[in-house]
Amino acid sequence: MNQIKMFLIKYAEIGIKGKNRYVFEDILMKHIRNRMKHLGDFRVRKDYGRIYVEAPDTEYDYDEAVGILTKVFGVTGVCPVTVGEKTRGELSNAVIRHVAAFHPNKAFSFKMFVKRCDKDFPGNSMDLAAEIGGDLLQEYESEGLRVDVHTPDVLITAEIRDQIYVYSMVLPGPGGLPVGTNGKAIALLSGGIDSPVALYMTGKRGVEMEAVYFHSPPYTSLRALEKVETLGTIVSGYAGPIRLGIVDFTKIQLAIYDNCPHDELTIIMKRFMFRIAEKLAEAEECQAIVTGESIGQVSSQTMQSLCVINDAVKMPVFRPLIGMDKQEIVEYSEKIGTFQTSIQPFEDCCTIFVDKHPVTKPKLEVIERHEKNLEGIIEPLVDAAIEGITWKVLKEN
Repeated sequence: MNQIKMFLIKYAEIGIKGKNRYVFEDILMKHIRNRMKHLGDFRVRKDYGRIYVEAPDTEYDYDEAVGILTKVFGVTGVCPVTVGEKTRGELSNAVIRHVAAFHPNKAFSFKMFVKRCDKDFPGNSMDLAAEIGGDLLQEYESEGLRVDVHTPDVLITAEIRDQIYVYSMVLPGPGGLPVGTNGKAIALLSGGIDSPVALYMTGKRGVEMEAVYFHSPPYTSLRALEKVETLGTIVSGYAGPIRLGIVDFTKIQLAIYDNCPHDELTIIMKRFMFRIAEKLAEAEECQAIVTGESIGQVSSQTMQSLCVINDAVKMPVFRPLIGMDKQEIVEYSEKIGTFQTSIQPFEDCCTIFVDKHPVTKPKLEVIERHEKNLEGIIEPLVDAAIEGITWKVLKEN
């Protein structure tokens, strides 16, 4: 497929941004350039509601290029394009060349659609479509090609602009908005199924994402950390580079374990995770905290538990999975490619320290009273954990 020298990028939601549309387009083009530059000298440009990615003259990996373009947030579709000079004869030739390249089996029905953006081009769109469809049928009817203007197997589109652009397939993208158009947030990333999906879903809304992982050596292994880094890297294939902050949480957990009721361990640990995440978010100029919690999924995700955990911070907490059941989340994780990594048997710090009978309806005043047992103990541990944080940039390509 190295003969393909151009891709048409489709977007949806960006198109309704009115006078601000150019801002979203420019950011999307910037992301595409950054993601494609290691493959070669791709040129990205826009023209009247279209974004084009022109491939280099040298050879490039077509499959990798398509794989990248179909994962950029903001892109709803990628159309490999055959380009021709803007003449009547070349219009038919470009369509015939395109069908030859992309449809080796010609036994299908088609409809021809012509969009005459250059109104100086002779003829009208319907007449041109009929003529070109006739030329194409004459070329390939013996191989099974046929016309069906109502329910065709393939819609072949030819756009007449500064050149002729022909395409017949739309490879689906993730949709959403380009990263960086809706602020910045920090996600609590664990090795489970939920949090990578929450990271993905928030990034899809145009939010630039950072992440924090609470590591508890020796109770959690380096394999658990590597698992989290792999999950973040997979999501970075959609959201772009993600900075991951790794917090050593062991001493904080042990202090909570030694001084607080064990049925409240998960709630109190999460409250301190949120406090640390809030401090990091403020330092990194993030506007929100993101988690993968869903109502009622586990004891720390009941309505009462979530309210008590929220009370630990002033910053908004976003939970994009809040109304999803586990099967829906699993299906989403399979779709984005994180599921097989998430189910690897390397446990995170919350799983290690969970009590057999955790509280499900915690009361804020009780939790706060028990947290007072930590006064004078926990503060220097939190400060040391924040000061000792290590950052890694996770990047798929």
